[in-house]
Amino acid sequence: MQYYYIITFGCQANVADSERIASKLNALGYRIAKDEKNADLIVINACSVRQSAMNRVYGKIRNLKNERIILAGCILEKDKKKLSTKYQNIEFWHPDEYFDLTPIYSDNASANIPIMTGCNNFCTYCAVPYTRGRKRSRPAENIIKDVKTALKKGIREIWLLGQNVNSYKDKNINFAKLLRMINNIPGNFWIRFTSPHPKDFSDDLIKAMKECGKFSHYINLPLQSGDNNILKKMNRPYTAAHYKKLTKKIRKAMPDIAISTDIIVGFPSETRKQFENTVKVFKEIKFDMAYLSEYSPRPKTNAMRFMEDNVPHKEKELRKKILNDVLIKTALEKNKKLVGKTLIILNNRTSGNKLVLRSLASKCKKQGFLTVKITKATPWHLEGKLL
Repeated sequence: MQYYYIITFGCQANVADSERIASKLNALGYRIAKDEKNADLIVINACSVRQSAMNRVYGKIRNLKNERIILAGCILEKDKKKLSTKYQNIEFWHPDEYFDLTPIYSDNASANIPIMTGCNNFCTYCAVPYTRGRKRSRPAENIIKDVKTALKKGIREIWLLGQNVNSYKDKNINFAKLLRMINNIPGNFWIRFTSPHPKDFSDDLIKAMKECGKFSHYINLPLQSGDNNILKKMNRPYTAAHYKKLTKKIRKAMPDIAISTDIIVGFPSETRKQFENTVKVFKEIKFDMAYLSEYSPRPKTNAMRFMEDNVPHKEKELRKKILNDVLIKTALEKNKKLVGKTLIILNNRTSGNKLVLRSLASKCKKQGFLTVKITKATPWHLEGKLL
């Protein structure tokens, strides 16, 4: 009997890939090891989208003693060549090799279900089109099958995944229709999705989100920058005004929805004045959460090819801190409104994807949906009493 161990870096799409890789390896006769030291085969599901993630991959490989290593996930050709030249025991798997395999879910309550892969947007900072290729949507019937299979296994939270999830299209089925189809599947479960693009967020999708009772009221809606010139340089085809109008529409339809966002600070040529435009939008929208990152050049992208990475690292760190300080205030303000309310949680998270710490968690063995009364709020989590 041979054993494997999977190490995952990156986003939920990579987590979903790892669950499908596990299925493939089980079918080949391997069994999962309790740790990497006891594995005959190590699978590293990598991410070239950010340099910091690849740095961790390089560090991990240097410390591994295993004879056979498989590198999977979002990997740029430059990183592949560098690793294959230095290490002779590495082979590479592309995500398409296991895209439609039945996964072995790593979470007994939540399922990551890819509905598409790749991207056609070519944002100037993003390596995804060069690692996962052009957009490809899965057949709706395969997605529905995956959802039903997950529900039979006791899963109660369905995450629909895609690099540009709301651009999904299978024949006459767009993302709004797919959402309605999944909502109509019998059972008590939540539907979540990530990551949508503002340019593809239609009124019909907002209507579907409002009408679908199983859609949990949370979205991550990447802004990236609040300055129109920087957005143009990023090849993000919307303006700050369009984004603000879109968030107002979404909140009007679902007043209790929690909205998080992604921001890149220190994009090439971003001035302090342009950054202040991002701060202004950030303050106006009042996000529940935000994922803040410093720009880092990625091979093949137009930003690296044609733009100078001319914002100093210390300035990037400062800008990130400024936004984080705003977020602390807005997130706390949002969370305080939930104190005293009774909420349903799953996996210690609310419908709005807010983490709830429960004093009775260690004593409670019940799986699935739980009811808590919120007793305390911080910017990053809530505390609650189990009812």
